[in-house]
Amino acid sequence: MTGLAQSLTAGELTTKLQAIWPEFIEVVISQPRRNASTSTAESLRKVTGRPVVLKDGRRIQLTLQFEKRQTHENVLPQDAPIRCLSLLQQDFEHLHLFTKQSDIAVRRQRDGSYHWRQSRPTKVGTATELQVAHNRSKKYLIPENEPCAFLTEIGVMNREGQVLAAKQNKFRQINRFLELVNDVLPHLPRDREIQVVDFGSGKSYLTFALHHLLTRIHGRRARIRGVDLKADVIQNCSRIASDLQCEGLSFHHGDIAEFKDASQVDLMVSLHACDTATDAALAQAVHWCTPVILAVPCCQHEVAANLKPDAVLDTLTEHGILKERFAALATDALRVKILEICGYQTQIVEFIDLEHTPKNLLIRAVRRTADIGTISCQELLQSYADFKRLLGIQKPALERYLSDILLKQNAEVSRE
Repeated sequence: MTGLAQSLTAGELTTKLQAIWPEFIEVVISQPRRNASTSTAESLRKVTGRPVVLKDGRRIQLTLQFEKRQTHENVLPQDAPIRCLSLLQQDFEHLHLFTKQSDIAVRRQRDGSYHWRQSRPTKVGTATELQVAHNRSKKYLIPENEPCAFLTEIGVMNREGQVLAAKQNKFRQINRFLELVNDVLPHLPRDREIQVVDFGSGKSYLTFALHHLLTRIHGRRARIRGVDLKADVIQNCSRIASDLQCEGLSFHHGDIAEFKDASQVDLMVSLHACDTATDAALAQAVHWCTPVILAVPCCQHEVAANLKPDAVLDTLTEHGILKERFAALATDALRVKILEICGYQTQIVEFIDLEHTPKNLLIRAVRRTADIGTISCQELLQSYADFKRLLGIQKPALERYLSDILLKQNAEVSRE
């Protein structure tokens, strides 16, 4: 096989490419011709191709690299040899095909024939099955390489469905959030419109994603309201929602603590609301008896500022960065304990990999269907009080916001 070379006509080349294509791993078409068919402003520099598995089945994804942009084509495997040969004939001099059995180098010659050289394989470790398995393992709720209107509008995808390089982390974050929402769908109503409030919605990447999940993927009726203090952000999000005709999605300018809602709220979302704004959002949800709460805390400064000197904790808190991280974890532990006292079953889960953001913990709380027992509540209250005593703090924000409910729980326990 090594060094096997021959001259082929266009027809012979087509036949040979089709014969070996089932072993395909990668293709690279390069060295643009001077008299290529594309214009100077849109000169095609290079084309690469690899196998992918999409919702509609296996495809060969061709990436066309122009001078200032790139586009993608997802073609059927049986059509890929003809498409690649067409690109070679029109725009390029060289085609390199990598298969499990061999490497193929094709060079266009002046007389219109093609020089074919076959050599030993160099990409055995990246065989088609490995690439296909890699693609199959990433079954995102919003898949890659399929255009999604809201992701295009907010600048995460291009119109061909390709995730922009600078937005890969955001794309993974969006899909991770949707996975977490998917887990709590059984706790949301099926017989009526789902009522959702998103406190501190900001640019609303995840608000639009939530609307997409509930209405487009699951076909549910939903009323989703985003609330934020930034008027210009709310205005822009409202425009996008209108342009995309997102029925049931609206945005409101205002403070979390002042937002009133007379209807039953089924899901409260609060993502990266700063410091005690997270506590205000949690308190609103508890007062509404909201069945499901999803909160990603941010900038937990309150406890850090109020930690009292203590011989047990001094070693942990004498360095600023350690004190900050400990205080953030302690803050969320206190929040979770209060939610449990107020009748919620809680979890803290990883929202997205720590390498992407240090603010990567999500509090997931689901309201219990029955009241917790007196003994259990007493234990929770004692555990909460002991932890506060260890930290040397008095009343954190969430305790102040929920003082009415906590006083009631204390009174009921005392009567027993």
